Amino acid sequence: MAALGWLTPRRRSATARSVLAGEASAEAARKSSQELEELAHEAMPETAAEEPEFPVLGDDKAAAFFDLDNTVMQGAALFHFGRGLYKRKFFETRDLYRFAWQQAWFRLAGVEDPEHMQDARDSALSIVKGHRVAELMSIGEEIYDEYMAERIWPGTRALAEAHLDAGQKVWLVTAAPVEIATVIARRLGLTGALGTVAESIDGVYTGKLVGEPLHGPAKAEAVRALAAAEGLDLSRCAAYSDSHNDIPMLSLVGHPYAINPDSKLRKHARTLDWRLRDYRTGRKAAKVGIPAAAGVGAVAGGTAAAIALHRRRR
Repeated sequence: MAALGWLTPRRRSATARSVLAGEASAEAARKSSQELEELAHEAMPETAAEEPEFPVLGDDKAAAFFDLDNTVMQGAALFHFGRGLYKRKFFETRDLYRFAWQQAWFRLAGVEDPEHMQDARDSALSIVKGHRVAELMSIGEEIYDEYMAERIWPGTRALAEAHLDAGQKVWLVTAAPVEIATVIARRLGLTGALGTVAESIDGVYTGKLVGEPLHGPAKAEAVRALAAAEGLDLSRCAAYSDSHNDIPMLSLVGHPYAINPDSKLRKHARTLDWRLRDYRTGRKAAKVGIPAAAGVGAVAGGTAAAIALHRRRR
């Protein structure tokens, strides 16, 4: 939950911190999945999504891994979570402007300044430092109902349910905090979630991350670690994402899917003959959602909406 303001690296190769983040996320996901109650799947009308040629019924060595932002959900989970935290006065308007500037600097500069990125992460992590994990989980439930429930892509949800119906496990894999990712997974009836792990002691956030944000190569490391722990055969698994940043994760599995892909992923997928699914149409496809918070996280993502609301009220 503490990963609310970091600027995530854009490098491709896995580092020691990527491996640490991936392994920590896999361990947290396995623990959380044991606590997830089974939910009845609502029948959802599906007219646009094609039925995939697989999953294979009863293949217990296969599983599915779904990116969250703009793959399962329209927009970024971190953006919506940031809106919810601002609404609950976790931070002040002056903080919004600082985070907005940090995000804008990163996007415009297009370079990775380690000192600047660390400052952005530390400032956002301080917002949840001292708060209890249980408190943020409870708030996450409320925020899901307020901002997220109506933004789930029916087509992607149908794909996830196909894996579940075949007896396979389905995991979210996201840079969002593992706690909010777990809430979303439970609400959708999925197995569990891999997400960014924030350090906590006795149920209280310390303001530090375990490793680094679960982004890019770290996602691949998390999937690799979870597959090893669960005894899965990655060549029989599937992965779904909208972003070229997730090519390392998609490349791990035997059945990669590009869902609502960005231009780089679409080009890559066509080159390698990966399957594509696009549940957007017309202008919506070009303008869908909020960027997937690959720079500053929930708080910075929430700044855009919060600042706009603040200005409207003036």
